[in-house]
Amino acid sequence: MTSPDSFSTIAAQKDTEWWRGAVIYQIYPRSFQDSNGDGVGDLKGITERLDYVASLGVDAIWLSPFFASPMKDFGYDVSDYRAVDPSFGTLEDFDVLLEKAHGLGLKVMIDQVISHTSDQHEWFKQSRQSADNPKSDWYVWADAKPDGSPPNNWLSIFGGSAWTWDPRRCQYYLHNFLTSQPDLNFHNEEVTAQLLEEVRFWLERGVDGFRLDTVNFYVHDQSLNDNPALPKDQINSTIAPAVNPYNWQDHIHDKSRPENVAFLKRLRALLDEYGDITTVGEIGDAQRQLDIMAEYTSGGDKLHMAYTFDFLGGEFNAPYFAEKITELEEIVTDGWPCWAFSNHDVQRHVTRWGIAPEQQMDFAKLSAELLLSLRGSVCVYQGEELALPEADVAFEDLVDPYGIEFWPNYKGRDGCRTPMVWEGEGGQGGFTNANRAWLPIPKEHLAHAVNNQGDGSVLTHYQDFLAYRAANDALRVGDIEIVGVSDQVLAFKRTHNDQELLCVFNMSGQAAELQLSLLADFHLADRPSHASIDKETITLPPLSSYFGRKA
Repeated sequence: MTSPDSFSTIAAQKDTEWWRGAVIYQIYPRSFQDSNGDGVGDLKGITERLDYVASLGVDAIWLSPFFASPMKDFGYDVSDYRAVDPSFGTLEDFDVLLEKAHGLGLKVMIDQVISHTSDQHEWFKQSRQSADNPKSDWYVWADAKPDGSPPNNWLSIFGGSAWTWDPRRCQYYLHNFLTSQPDLNFHNEEVTAQLLEEVRFWLERGVDGFRLDTVNFYVHDQSLNDNPALPKDQINSTIAPAVNPYNWQDHIHDKSRPENVAFLKRLRALLDEYGDITTVGEIGDAQRQLDIMAEYTSGGDKLHMAYTFDFLGGEFNAPYFAEKITELEEIVTDGWPCWAFSNHDVQRHVTRWGIAPEQQMDFAKLSAELLLSLRGSVCVYQGEELALPEADVAFEDLVDPYGIEFWPNYKGRDGCRTPMVWEGEGGQGGFTNANRAWLPIPKEHLAHAVNNQGDGSVLTHYQDFLAYRAANDALRVGDIEIVGVSDQVLAFKRTHNDQELLCVFNMSGQAAELQLSLLADFHLADRPSHASIDKETITLPPLSSYFGRKA
């Protein structure tokens, strides 16, 4: 019999680990809801729509950056970590949003972009003036080679060298992204201490967690050694598009450095002062993603969660998913993943995985069930619950510097960032009263609008399955074990205490079957299914699932 003290311990653990198995709804503020008619989404607009978010059954929201910024990279170039950009509102607007979210039972996570700042940040303005001012070593500066060329061969994800010449100091500065996004020097104790104070500012304001942008990019190799070339058979486009030569290097010196772990421990110690705060780190490393996830999330003294790009790219088929799940379980062990199929940086998965238009609704429902059945926490990107396809944005309408640089072979990120569609009537989908939104809203998106999502829609399917996940600890926090896989069908078990669920997915567009000797041990769970079972064979229609409960 469990003692009252044990019940208290369990309840306290659940409260302090709300993030474990949580479903986090990602909001891209520019594209969620415009409240003042300027064509750009804002904090007041988000507050107006929080009832909708809560109705989905998610646990938290993640807000992409809303800080002061020149918007060269749309908020991922921060010029003041403690200020709200006027295009999004004010700090008071954020406080109102936070209070409303908490009143609805939603946790609030914000993006922290601390690997770099904008070149308009006061720190960089001072740093670039001379080599002997108080902020001179706050960024990564290096002398040119004797021939005037950059210090080494490091490349920027956004194209070209990762080094830009500054005539004020007659030195190069490092930027892993745009030239207007100089990298902070994490080898400088003053820098890391100040960044922790920027985090503390938002903790004091009451946020519940942080999504950490490019978390493996914080520290660079001070020796500035060249990155080696990758063998051709190891080159892939997991992190950068195939047309970007960034993929050709093994990035062992410009990111994913072992010294990063010490900073993450300091960050975690700060967060632990505030109770049930969480972190989810973005890990971008084509060669070592799962190894880094394991390193950063193990031991309970660094990140709480992390996500990689394994399912933000890759293939939608059973063998690939089985391989990645198995690798995760073998490598990450006590770490905790956070999965996503779509976000603000990648093509929406309904389009990316090449599903025929006539099957996209069935695919959207199946992919929701699969994502929400994996071991770990989950991020759902705004509009994913509407089965929004990738928007085809014309070149003249592009604003993303990444897409403009690599057009037409890579069209950038604007296609996944177009505004939410709330109403099917009118050209702006209920997003804005302006004549034009900051990005054009495709006409085909209007059919997916929230007010067009009736019974049996993708939206109601998300709501239904999110409730099912919340009611089954095996799905929310249980262990996972692959029990069957074919070219078309993936089967795994989720177990927690005495609860055991069998989850089977036909990931193909054709009917398929799978041999499973344990079928007799399960009966149909509380989920509708058109699967048929004959002894040890399960047959499923295209893009369908079966959930069985241990008899």
